[in-house]
Amino acid sequence: MNSPTKALTLDVQTGVARITLSRPEVRNAFNDEVIAELTQVFTEVGQRDDVRAVVLAAQGPAFCAGADLNWMRRMADYTREENLADAGALAAMLRAIYECPQPTIARVQGDVYAGGMGLVAACDMAVAVHTAGFCLSEVKLGLIPATISPYVIRAMGARAAHRYFLTAERFGAVEAHRIGFVHEVVAAGELDARVDALAQALVNAGPAAVKACKRLVRDVAEREIHDTLIATTVDGIADIRASAEGREGVSSFLQKRKPNWLLP
Repeated sequence: MNSPTKALTLDVQTGVARITLSRPEVRNAFNDEVIAELTQVFTEVGQRDDVRAVVLAAQGPAFCAGADLNWMRRMADYTREENLADAGALAAMLRAIYECPQPTIARVQGDVYAGGMGLVAACDMAVAVHTAGFCLSEVKLGLIPATISPYVIRAMGARAAHRYFLTAERFGAVEAHRIGFVHEVVAAGELDARVDALAQALVNAGPAAVKACKRLVRDVAEREIHDTLIATTVDGIADIRASAEGREGVSSFLQKRKPNWLLP
């Protein structure tokens, strides 16, 4: 089965659903339309009895570069209420991925920036090529990775998050593996084989048991992501986007100039 949409493709074969971001010309950056499509496809796939595992992949040199520039231009003039609605949609997408009943694998073939980190973190497993780069770049724009934080902090741990949230450093796949953000690092030519092996292991296991184990880990390992926590992250990003520093950071980025808080 092959089902194309505007921003992604869905292919289901032998129990594995492969959802592929298909906007390589913009480094698979997302906007409100992509967010809506991802939310819908993960919700629909989660309800299918013929799907035993889900692979989230991407076309082109980058896995996901975060927010689309045209979307950022629109957001630059959003009111706080518009930012709340926008961040709420992003939060719903991440939750749809995280709470997908079937196990999920991120197939990371290239760079992952900002909001794209949330996509990888919301998946149960992640395999990355050794050339992939990772970056939580929000503070460079005067923003914070609020909406993705529940998932990213779970994936890399609080200690690593303190560093990479605050410095916005770019780090490589080996470091992403060391801090637990990705499970394996492989050569580009080995990526599909390794992802396929993991997917096959999931397909081979008892489907009800796999779903129950996924719930078990979520419920036992840490407190569940609930409405209050999500509302807090949505409030956080809406506030910072509407602030003077947030607006200055986005404006300076879009105008390709230095933000006004940099020291001379």
